[in-house]
Amino acid sequence: MQRRYALETARAAWANNVTVVAGSKEAAFLIGGGEMGKRIGTFAWETTPIGAIASWPVAMRSVLAFVLRSPVPIVTLWGPTGVMIYNDAYRGFAGDRHPALLGTNVLEGWHEVADFNAHVMQVVYHGGGTLSYQDQELTLVRDGTPRALWTDLEYSPALDDDGRPIGVVAVVIETTERVLAGRRLQDDRDRLWAISQDLLLVCTFEGIITAVNPSATRMLGWAETELVGQPLSAFLHPDDLASTAAEVATLSDGVTTMAFENRYRTKAGDYRLLAWTAVPSAGRIHAVGRDITEERRLARDRERIWTLSPVLKVVTDAAGIITNVNPSWTATLGWTHAESVGRRSTDFMEDDEGSWRERVRILSAGQALHDYRTTLIAKSGERRLIRWTTVPEGGTFYGFGHDVTAENEAAAALATAEAQLRQSQKMEAVGQLTGGIAHDFNNLLQGITGNLEIVERRVAQGRTEELDRFVTAAATAANRAASLTHRLLAFSRRQPLDPKPVEVNRLIGSIEDLLRRTIGERIALDLHLDADLWPTRCDPNQLESAILNLAINARDAMEGGGRLTIETGNVTRENSAFVCIRVGDTGTGMDADTIARAFEPFFTTKPIGRGTGLGLSMIYGFAKQSEGTATIESAPGEGTSVRLYLPRHDGPMDEAGEAPAAAPVPLSGRGEVVLVVEDEAVVRALILEELQELGYRTLAAGDGASGLALLRSHARIDLLVTDMGLPDRDGRQVAMEARAMRPALKVLFMTGYAETAAAASGFMEPGMAMITKPFAMNVLAERVQGMLAG
Repeated sequence: MQRRYALETARAAWANNVTVVAGSKEAAFLIGGGEMGKRIGTFAWETTPIGAIASWPVAMRSVLAFVLRSPVPIVTLWGPTGVMIYNDAYRGFAGDRHPALLGTNVLEGWHEVADFNAHVMQVVYHGGGTLSYQDQELTLVRDGTPRALWTDLEYSPALDDDGRPIGVVAVVIETTERVLAGRRLQDDRDRLWAISQDLLLVCTFEGIITAVNPSATRMLGWAETELVGQPLSAFLHPDDLASTAAEVATLSDGVTTMAFENRYRTKAGDYRLLAWTAVPSAGRIHAVGRDITEERRLARDRERIWTLSPVLKVVTDAAGIITNVNPSWTATLGWTHAESVGRRSTDFMEDDEGSWRERVRILSAGQALHDYRTTLIAKSGERRLIRWTTVPEGGTFYGFGHDVTAENEAAAALATAEAQLRQSQKMEAVGQLTGGIAHDFNNLLQGITGNLEIVERRVAQGRTEELDRFVTAAATAANRAASLTHRLLAFSRRQPLDPKPVEVNRLIGSIEDLLRRTIGERIALDLHLDADLWPTRCDPNQLESAILNLAINARDAMEGGGRLTIETGNVTRENSAFVCIRVGDTGTGMDADTIARAFEPFFTTKPIGRGTGLGLSMIYGFAKQSEGTATIESAPGEGTSVRLYLPRHDGPMDEAGEAPAAAPVPLSGRGEVVLVVEDEAVVRALILEELQELGYRTLAAGDGASGLALLRSHARIDLLVTDMGLPDRDGRQVAMEARAMRPALKVLFMTGYAETAAAASGFMEPGMAMITKPFAMNVLAERVQGMLAG
């Protein structure tokens, strides 16, 4: 069908283009011919046997006009030597021989199939005939490697105005994938024929066996050669000959057999009962036989199954009165058959009257009940938990119960063990955190304490020049420590992010230099950014960190160099719109077990000291907290691709710009009094100093009780600034008691716990605000000024 469509398309294109080109100038036929049109126009044809374009016949140009505009792969062979000119669609077939193939003789350009093409030139060019091949196998060198491929080929002569051949038009449609798929399908059929446990049989409408699969030997003992060519009747039980002959006649009339049974004699002399499904097709009967000998034997032994089954079996009437129980009922509960029959089933259930009535109602309506549980009272007084399936039929209820008492107790024990395991895993994680993250914190603390020691020493020496350099370095280290804490808490889903509209392409562009410096010169960086990318809403700082972490992971996976690709695009997942950021590398890759654990906290394949195992975990936590997700695709030796999916943002982009740098806060106090309740003396002194410099009067307390004592006094207090984590009570309790005494009091909470900040909306009232530690002093000042001015 594909080949027919291609030929019809080619003929239509010929009809549409031949008249247009016939009246055009010499090279006008190349206009609109794609890349090949341009290449043909600039090629030195005078160096080839067909000469310059100006010398080409009108008929030749008309053919090429059609060929260049055709979506079908076509190559034309001109003159006795078959000079090749082809269209854009043929480039893929040419592989790495393009564009050098253009203008070469076909016997040289495709030298490995020179004999085949010589035959084509003889028949089509010299003889004026046509050739057609379907799924023709050829061995060609493409991309430097000889490979077998299959093609549909159509060869026709190109004629001049006098009807003489001037070239050959070849339509070339590669069918390799179709051929290989067909072979795989046939292999699958052969494999299914070979491994099927059912007996697969083919016979004529006269009942002569023509083929059987290996299961025939396994099932009946006869070899294939002993069955093929023999009539079915040679192996049938005498009592089944007539019914089988009638069934074969029905199949001969074109009627499918869905269920038919007969008995086949085995080589050992006994008979096996087979259940058949058969269809007539292509003049044969194709049948599948399943051995149901044991199944029927079990059916005949139903009474024994009832007696021996470990499943509790109870039969009741529509009113729930027991009419029969099996021995397992007695073995499990101790109640005999006589003690059970005639009583309501609910008489043996613990506090189940209401549920029992509802079950009877449902069963009476003809609906089965599956996987429900009841507690039965044994004769000894013991309680047994039973899982039931009950089926109604003909006004009778059939109940099948499994004693899951031990299973339930084991599940409870397992839950306890799992809880203990989770606790031990947490303790192990703490140990890994201490070994991996503490190193980073120690470095940062060294930067803080070392710079402050230099400042202290130089002040003591009277050397005050350049002190700002050391103060800035200490502040930078402190901010980096706060940033690390922020990222760790984001990983644990406790740190509230600062989402805002983000243009991802612009963000990636802003860190491109940093990315290139990070990955080094041995790794190439490719950016493929969708120009029509939607905006998203997330924390831009965390997104930068995520991309940088992925780049670092990629760099570590490509120690010998490679290529890092960052790609953006718009995608739809589960009916939701997302911005997708893919970070891919050509590194060592990961196996399935590593991928399954890659997002686990503290899991790392890097040597000790080179990674904490938090990078991908933090990225996953950031994506989830941003209402998106993250995925990994990888295989050993094939590199890794991590995709971040962030939700599309449809709102305004006002928040997307960078915030201006904080300006110094001017003095603004007008005698207002601020009460600071903070148990950490250093922090308390720092806040008091800042507020006093701003012109506010201050009161201080080191715990909640002292703060409340000041609030009960007659002292003027305009604003309460309280830590949330006080030693004797939390800041919220202090605020509530303060509000009870001073209803108009404004309250600013301070917290170092992100989960507290995340839950603040649940208890904040008008006139209350919260600030998260660590905070800059100017941020505190702005917040205090804003609250007192409001």
